This record gives sequence, C-alpha cells and structure tokens, in this order.
Amino acid sequence: MNIKRNILLNPGPATTTDTVKAAQLVPDICPREREFGQLMRDLGSNLLKVVHANEAEWTTVLFCGSGTICMDACVSSLIPADGKLLIVNNGAYSARAAEMARAYAVPHIDLQFPIDGLPDLELVERTLIEHPDITAVYTTHQETGTGILNPVREIGACAHAHGALMIADTISTYAMIPFTVNEMNIDVCMSSAQKGIQGMTGLSYVLAKKSVLTAAKSYPVRSYYTNLVMQYEGFEQTGEMRFTPPVQTVYAAKRALAEYFAEGAAKKWARHTRTINAIHEGLAALGLTEAIPREIQSGLVVAVEYPANFDFMRVHDYCYERGYTIYPGKMQTASTFRLCALGAIDEADIRGFFRVFEEALKA
Repeated sequence: MNIKRNILLNPGPATTTDTVKAAQLVPDICPREREFGQLMRDLGSNLLKVVHANEAEWTTVLFCGSGTICMDACVSSLIPADGKLLIVNNGAYSARAAEMARAYAVPHIDLQFPIDGLPDLELVERTLIEHPDITAVYTTHQETGTGILNPVREIGACAHAHGALMIADTISTYAMIPFTVNEMNIDVCMSSAQKGIQGMTGLSYVLAKKSVLTAAKSYPVRSYYTNLVMQYEGFEQTGEMRFTPPVQTVYAAKRALAEYFAEGAAKKWARHTRTINAIHEGLAALGLTEAIPREIQSGLVVAVEYPANFDFMRVHDYCYERGYTIYPGKMQTASTFRLCALGAIDEADIRGFFRVFEEALKA
C-alpha cells in the first residue's frame, strides 16, 4: 500500500503496519453472520494467550469503543451492592476510574498518592484492613500520563490476602510488557486494539475470570451499554456482540494479533526496549530532563520537562509536518510532553525523530 508512514510517539493509537491497514479491506459482511461470530470467538481465545490465561477459567469480552469503555464496564459492573471498590490512584487514568465510580454512585475509596511516585503498599494494606467491605481493588499498570509502572503484582497479592478481586487497567501494557495474569495476581484486566497488538481504534476487550462474571450476575446494573455480564452472556448465547461491532476493525485486530505472535512476545518487548533506550539517549544528548526517575518508569513512556521558552504547539506542528507526532503531558505538577515507544516503530525511527526535533528546537 502506498500510504505515508507517520511515526506516532503518542501513547496510542500507535503506528501500524501496512498489512494491518490492508486487513480492513474485506468484503462487506453482516456482523450477525455465524462466520463473523466465529472470527470474534477465535480472536477472544487468542487474546487470552497473550497473557497466558487458561481458556477454561478465563474469557474475553469484546466492546466497541476505546479502552475507556473497558474501564467503565469494570467499574460499573464488578462491585456488589454491599461491597466497595478501592482505587489505588497515582495518576490521570486511575483518577478517571474514580470519576466513573462517582458517576455511577459505586461505593469506593479513592486512595490518592503523588502523581510522580509509586503507591504506598503499607497504606494500601492498612486501608484493606480498616475497610473489610472492600470487594475489589483497582489500579493502572502503567500510568501513561507519567510512564510510571505500578506494582500490580504486590497490590494484587494484598487484595487477595483480604478477599478482594484485583482489577488491573493494562490498556497500555498488554501485549507490550510480557506478563502472566496468574503470576501478576490479576483477576480482571483490559486493553484496546490500537495499543499493544498494534491494531486500529474502535475495539477494546476485558479479560476476566469466568467465576468473577458469574458472581457479578447478582450485582446492580449501573450501566446498560457497558454492563460486563450482559455483554458476556449475550455473546455466549448468540455468538454475536450485543450491539453492532466495528467489523473492519475486528479484521484488522485479527491480522495485528497474527503479527504479534509471529514477532513473539520477547522479541517485541526487546524492540520496545531498543526504542525507549533511543528516546533516553536522544533526550540526554539534548540536555532535556525526564520528569520521572528511571527506576520506576515502565520502559514505554517518558514524560519530559519543558526546556526554557518551550512552545509545545509550535514544536509539535513542526514535527507533525515532517511525519512525527509528540504528545502533551498529564502531570498537574509540571509542564511536560511525552514520547512513547508504542507501535510498529524501532530505534531507527527515533533517531530520525530526534534529527527533526532538534531542528524544531532551533527553529
């Protein structure tokens, strides 16, 4: 395909391959056909394999929408009437989950920590002890606004020790940072096609233990469109998504997932690591400051402090006109922009970016 290749350094949608783009060019099909239902069923099974989830115990629930729709489904669907959600919040995306809990009147505790550091695990445990009605703990694996990697394994172990579920927003780590759901003490996680598998926007998915969804049948229905149990049972009963799925996006996701398995999890992570290392090197060469200590970064996103007299939009526009996209930061405590190692890019793309970026700073 003769399509201009842009290098997206934003945290998704990510740069895609031409073969993923081309996978959307398929004959029109009614999404109620059995053939398309089987395609979605196979896709769900393969998505479980990415995080080594046992298909006998786990399932995939597909949604039409961005990753936020999965957050909405989990927050609104997985808390019983007499339960409470503990949100371990050290960034913009866990804060979004807290906003959802307030919107749905879900009983919850918004346990807030500084945006530029890790959560205090002792305080998490103390909160669980003091509030035995907590039935689920929610946190974000990678806070994409800062690039901080949160200790999901440790938070999950703490949740399980106190009889609570562990819900992890893995939207920006799934299919990038290799992990196993059981080893990470996760009961529910989520992602979106335009992130780790390097597909197109419009398809997202929750991966959950079937036992969790069975228990949630008796929970309050706080949302109709994003109810996780309804979405799961609807597909199990009919082989169809309850509402119209993003047909072409599903075909692209199938192709993207095939390319994920062809590359392999270890090689893909090595590529992302090469890419982020090139970002670190380029920033250091220009004397720019990273806002978050390297030891707590995810290896996928770098928040960069504004240099003196920095005009983000002018620099953004200069780079954008030359095929490179940078992204604003989400740190209330500092003026930052972000560079991300997501998508079908490698270190050579980063070297090309920094040539243009340096020109932009001089211009």
